[in-house]
Amino acid sequence: MSTAASVLALSASDVLPRLTAGSFFSQWSWSLVPVVVTVWAGGLYLLGVAKLHRRGDRWPIARTVSFVGVGLGAFFLATTSGLAAYDTTLVSVHMVQHMVLSMVAPLFLALGAPVTLALRTLPPAPRRWLLVLLHSPLAKLLSFPPLTFGLYVISPWALYFTGWYRASLEHVWVHEMMHVHLMMVGALFFWPLMGIDPIPGRVGYPFRVALVVGTLPFHAFLGITIMNQTALLGGDWYPRLATGPMGSWLPDPYADQNLAGGILWASGDLIGLSFFVVLFVQWVRQSMAEAKREDRRLDLLEAREARAARQAEQQPH
Repeated sequence: MSTAASVLALSASDVLPRLTAGSFFSQWSWSLVPVVVTVWAGGLYLLGVAKLHRRGDRWPIARTVSFVGVGLGAFFLATTSGLAAYDTTLVSVHMVQHMVLSMVAPLFLALGAPVTLALRTLPPAPRRWLLVLLHSPLAKLLSFPPLTFGLYVISPWALYFTGWYRASLEHVWVHEMMHVHLMMVGALFFWPLMGIDPIPGRVGYPFRVALVVGTLPFHAFLGITIMNQTALLGGDWYPRLATGPMGSWLPDPYADQNLAGGILWASGDLIGLSFFVVLFVQWVRQSMAEAKREDRRLDLLEAREARAARQAEQQPH
C-alpha cells in the first residue's frame, strides 16, 4: 500500500467519535461484498423455503431463523456495523469481530442446513452438480477433521504474529480477505461437527466433542499470550491513531490489547462450551432416535414371531 493510501486509511479512522453504545449503532461501515453476500444468501435460502412450502413440504422454522436471522445477521453486523467501523481503531473491537466471524456465524449457518435445503429444492441438473461436488476429493480433503482442526488453531497465530495483521490494517482488500478467511476456516471446521447437512468429514459424536473441547486451551493460550505481549499488535498503528483527534478518548494501546486478549480467552471458552452443549443435545437426540428405531425393529420382530407362533398352533397336527 502506498504512503498516501495508508494516510487515507488512518484519517478514515480519525473521524470516528468516542465509542459508546450510541456510536456503535450509528457508525456503520458499508461495504459492497458483505451486503451482496447477505442479500443473495438470505434471498436464495428464503426462496428455497418458499418452494418447499408451496409443494406442501415442511421446513423447521428454527433452521430458517438460525441461518437467516442469526448466522447471516451476525455476519452482516460484524462486517458493516460498529464492529466494522471501529475494527481498525480498537484491537478489542476487532477481537469481538474475529470471534463472531470465526465461531458464532459459522455455527448458526451450519445449523440452518442450507445444503440439505438446496438438495431438496434445486432442479435435477444443479442438484447433480452439487452432489458431485459434495463427493469430490476436494470436498473430502477440505472437510478432513485433522486438517480443519489444524487450520482453525494455526490461523489466529498466523494472523496476529506475522505481518498479516498490520497488512489488514493498511490494505482494504487484505482486510476484507481476512474476514473471508475467518469465516471459511470457521465453516470448514464447525460445519461437519455441528451441522446436519450431508457433507464429508462426518465423525462420531465422541470425536466431535473431543475436537471442540480441543479448541478451548488453544484460545486460552493465545489470549494469554496476547495479554502478556510486550510488542503491540499492528506495530505503531494504534499509537499513531492516538496522536490524532481521537487521542482524547482512545485507551492506552497496551490496555486495549490486554482487553482484546481477555476477550479472546473468555469468549473462546464461552462459545466453545456452548458448542459442547449443542453437540451434546444433538448426540442425545440421535441416541433417542436410534433407540426408537431399535424399539420399532424389536416390536416388529416380536409381532412376526407371535404371528408365526399363532399360525403354527393353527396348523392341523
